[in-house]
Parts: sequence; structure tokens; C-alpha cells
Amino acid sequence: MTRQVIFSADDFGLCEAVNEGIERAHRDGLLGAASLMVGGAAVEDAVRRARRMPGLRVGLHVVAVEGPAVLPPAEIPDLVDADGQFPSDQFRLGLRYFFVPEVRTQLRAEIRAQFEAFAATGLHLDHADAHKHMQMHPSVASMIIDAGWVHGLRRLRVPTEPVAVMSACGVRPTVGARAMEIWSGLLRRQALRAGLEVPDAVFGIAWSGAMTEERLLRLAARLPEGCSEIYFHPASRRDATLDRLMPEYCHEQELTALCSAEIRAAFSKMSALNPTEV
Repeated sequence: MTRQVIFSADDFGLCEAVNEGIERAHRDGLLGAASLMVGGAAVEDAVRRARRMPGLRVGLHVVAVEGPAVLPPAEIPDLVDADGQFPSDQFRLGLRYFFVPEVRTQLRAEIRAQFEAFAATGLHLDHADAHKHMQMHPSVASMIIDAGWVHGLRRLRVPTEPVAVMSACGVRPTVGARAMEIWSGLLRRQALRAGLEVPDAVFGIAWSGAMTEERLLRLAARLPEGCSEIYFHPASRRDATLDRLMPEYCHEQELTALCSAEIRAAFSKMSALNPTEV
């Protein structure tokens, strides 16, 4: 089996600093895909940039936690605050999404609206994933799959980060990492039953927000067979939005890594690497 790599970025549309980073990482580096946050403050800027980059594969970054909704708060009062923002308590939200019927009904409408908002951009829907990996929730996953099929969804990110590979990269296995690897099997089965493509492995979880050159070199040497997705959070600079939401993330270092000739050479040696087509 050969090795293939998809280099992707989350939070496209969150702010202009992220959009600038994604455009630079695609034009000057390895980035081949980005996930659009359709309720983001800079989504119009992101769409304009995407139209200038036909080789960038754009998907939907579904927001169901800690981020902006697209429906008015009055239509989804049990989901968001008065400003239309989802809360950040992922555990409590997960319980409500599973046990409260009216909450599920509103969430289904919101996810459908996010896919409709993506379709309204005129961009081709390449894939879907979810902010903070909320697609791992069975109810959320079902709603994404159902709404996605209407809009031609064919690929879904399943965040399976192999514990053995990360251990070889120097990351000590945690109970949470092992549980997530096992739990992701449920989402994988859901997606495959629906006829969706999924990557064999996903990297960027243990090192979220800190996918530096040094770490990527370690990963390149231990890349598993099959198709791996490596996701990033690049940005051209720090700004108020990033300082508020992700103060600990190394956005600029991740952009540097994506544009590194050394990283390109390392992954080209180990895999079938074509960032605009793989």
C-alpha cells in the first residue's frame, strides 16, 4: 500500500489573518485543502480568496460548539446565546444533543443551514469536518451525513490519530487518546455505511495548534501506509480574534512549517505528495 498525504487547514473564514495564512500556505506551500467556517466574521473574504485558488479544495467546517451559528438566535434559542454563539461546554452540549428532542431539532436545522450557506457560495463541496471534532458525536455525525448528502458530500474527516505512530514520535499515550482512537471507529463505520470516503489516519490532534517543522519531520519519518490527513491552523499574524479564542496556538509557526522546503522534501520522500490533487 502506498502513502498519500492531504495537508488541510481549519477555520477558513474565522478572521482575515487565518484567511491570509491559508492563501499563503496554498500558494507557497503544501496546503491542499481548507475547511470553511460559514458563520465566520471573515467568510466573504475567505470565499473571494478561494475563488482565486481553484486548486484549493474547500469543505465545510461545521460549527456546533464554541463558534458562530448561521441561523438567527430566535430560531435556535436552545443552541446559542443572544449573539448567535454556541457555548464552549462540549460535554454538556453532547448530553443535550443526545437527550433533548427540541435541541436536536434545532441542531439539525442549523447544520442543514450551514450546508446551504456553503452551497450559496458557489464553491464545490470537497469534504466536511467539524469544529472541535464534534462530528465524533453520533447525533451530530448523522446530521452532517444526512445534510451533506443533499449537497453532494463525498468525504468526511474521521479523527483517528494512531496512538502507536504518535508514541513513536515521542508522544506518551494517554487514556483520552486511546479512547478517541477506539471511539472514532463508530464514526468511521457511520461514514463508510453512507458511502463516504474517509482518511486512514488523521494527525493534528495531540499537537493541535503546534504542528511545527520539528514535529512534522518526526511524523514524516513514521508516516503510516494509506491516506493520512494532517490538519493545521495557519495564520499570517496574531490578531484579537486568535488571541481571544486560541491564545496558546502557534499559528505563524504552522504557516512556516507548511511553506518549508525541508518539510516538502521529507514528505515527498515518504509519500505520494501532490498538495493540490492528493
